Amino acid sequence: MSTTPLHDPQNTAATSCCGAHDGHDAAPAEPARKRRTLPLWPAERRGGPHGSRSWATCFYRCGNACDKPEPNTSGNEHVRSVIDTALARRAVLGGAAVGAGALVLGHASPAAAADNFWNAGAATRGAVRGKMVSTDAFRPVAPNKRDEVTVPPGYHSGLVIAWGDPVVAGAPAFNVLRQTPETAAQQFGYNCDYVGVLNTTQPTKALLVVNHEYTNEELMFPAGLYTDEEQRRIALMSHGMSVVQIQRANATAGGWIVSNDRARYNRRITGETPFTVDGPVAGHDMLKTSADPTGTRVLGTLNNCAGGTTPWGTVLSGEENFNQYFGTEGEIPASHAAAYARYGITAEGSRGWHQTWDRFDLAKEPNEPNRFGWVVEVDPYSPGEAPVKHTMLGRFKHEGANVLVARNGRVIAYMGDDERGDYLYKFISEGRFDPGTSAAARAHNKTLLSKGSLFVAKLTGDGSADGQFDGTGQWIPLTSNTRSFVPGFSVAEVLVHTRLAADAVQPTRMDRPEDVEPNPVSGKIYVALTNNSNRGTSYPTDEANPVGSSMVRDTPGGPLRSAAGNRNGYVLEIDDQHTGATFVWRLLLVCGDPAAPETYFAGFPKNRVSPISCPDNLAFDSQGNLWVSTDGNVLGSNDGIFRVPVAGPNRGKVEQFLTVPIGAEACGPLITHGDRTVWLAVQHPGEGGTFAQPLGTWPHTHRFPRPGVAVNYKF
Repeated sequence: MSTTPLHDPQNTAATSCCGAHDGHDAAPAEPARKRRTLPLWPAERRGGPHGSRSWATCFYRCGNACDKPEPNTSGNEHVRSVIDTALARRAVLGGAAVGAGALVLGHASPAAAADNFWNAGAATRGAVRGKMVSTDAFRPVAPNKRDEVTVPPGYHSGLVIAWGDPVVAGAPAFNVLRQTPETAAQQFGYNCDYVGVLNTTQPTKALLVVNHEYTNEELMFPAGLYTDEEQRRIALMSHGMSVVQIQRANATAGGWIVSNDRARYNRRITGETPFTVDGPVAGHDMLKTSADPTGTRVLGTLNNCAGGTTPWGTVLSGEENFNQYFGTEGEIPASHAAAYARYGITAEGSRGWHQTWDRFDLAKEPNEPNRFGWVVEVDPYSPGEAPVKHTMLGRFKHEGANVLVARNGRVIAYMGDDERGDYLYKFISEGRFDPGTSAAARAHNKTLLSKGSLFVAKLTGDGSADGQFDGTGQWIPLTSNTRSFVPGFSVAEVLVHTRLAADAVQPTRMDRPEDVEPNPVSGKIYVALTNNSNRGTSYPTDEANPVGSSMVRDTPGGPLRSAAGNRNGYVLEIDDQHTGATFVWRLLLVCGDPAAPETYFAGFPKNRVSPISCPDNLAFDSQGNLWVSTDGNVLGSNDGIFRVPVAGPNRGKVEQFLTVPIGAEACGPLITHGDRTVWLAVQHPGEGGTFAQPLGTWPHTHRFPRPGVAVNYKF
């Protein structure tokens, strides 16, 4: 069972332009009716490197990065060269499978690893037998183009909160015709991404923490009602994060609703919320601006993508495509040109914010971009405390950061830089985690990301004829908080210009490393490598590179056709020593349609798996199963969330648990409350349309779409 749509759920005419990358004053929702496909963007902006994604997605989310040269021009070895060597070995050896028994950790027991995870430990309490998504045999959802959250039979999807809903006490009811920056700063922001759920002292209540990555002005504003200036000011306040207290809808069901008690913890963090800066770069000249001559106080957080919940109960959030917010009508300072180029910062600035605020003008405030691209930490239990930007974790296009505690007590954070050709990183803390429950212990733990060492990964194939897609890796040191290991770079320069510093030590270039997640049961690390449309062009194929093109579909069940590039992505599995300098890697998934020859599902029979394309965010349940959400499906279907066992006889068995509405990206996911609840952020539903003529209207409360958070559970 799923939420009831207001449109024909089988209507496939309303596709995105590329074919697939209370108290309301607005008019009531429309009855079901046919919608026509609209030429919303020029023809030359459809298809091409954007694949299935709407051109609007690429424009508003990352400033059309695929239309521009890859920022990494270092010439360092690319991960496809390493992986394709392993794929070539498989072809020679007849497709031998990777054995599940090959993954053995010697550094920690599964129980010890699980105890180091804040949410994983909480998730195992109160489990209800027979209703656990980790063990339930559900009927996988088929590919589709419905404008709803589609879940398996026996499951329900319910909306928790959506764009414009009141968050802080006294916030006005949402009125799309009367938006202001002041109201936006009190209401749930736009395009939710990361979802965290933290315990409170009351078993029926929790704190929901959500990122708001970017805004879609063409879907947010009726044409002609707001000036460009007004739109920018509202959009700035619609970015950031929300902390919302929620409560169970009833004592037995898995549903959740916003709590009536909004006063204590509820909070909006916006593009103007003051942040403190910590770590070695705090106060450095490279962070100083006219408004902040101390270099220690930054207004706002932007383009927050994925994140993680720490063992001490705070939330980490990654600032990703921050480059698009900066531009200038003047000249880019020559002293900053190389660094700007490496981060994709150009004079144009796709959002035009420099026309409203001097701080986004590169000529007027050339250091302002250096104040974004960090991992930020928010304490949901301390609403009066300023969030922190951690410079020790490096500056790049962070998808997120996820933390575990090693056996020696050091805190380890894994991070990906979401760009074609960029790198995988690891941070090791100088201090040790205090497992105590006192205020002093928690205060200590909140300092652990301020000092330590930062590393970047280099992957090497093993070259052996073992039939596995595997090899070894090295963590190359970049800097500690007191010493740089990159010749010619100071500690501060490594951390502000992390991409340039990493280029110098020759790590492995990767195909958009997005979410990097530790498995709380096994301790292994999993990396979502979403895609690279330039594979086979900018990265030519060769004898050892058989996956230079991918099989894609234009409609669900339509014919497969070949497209240049690594269009479907893959999931990498790493057996890391955590505090050590080396690791072992192997491919878990080469994503795509099971009928395509290049796909691989950890050796599981291909005729028994769901098609999966463009892995983005990852999560785990208490049993150690991997959950994958996708972004940019090129197999003709809406994006979705998939369950994948990573051990035992069903290792690699990909099963689709849900699909998101038309035009949307599946974000989150998160498995909580005894594995009964799958949390989902529905980002940019209906993208590719306009406010007046949307492609979809999920969650069907209005005539226009509203990004929101849904819970999915068995009833």
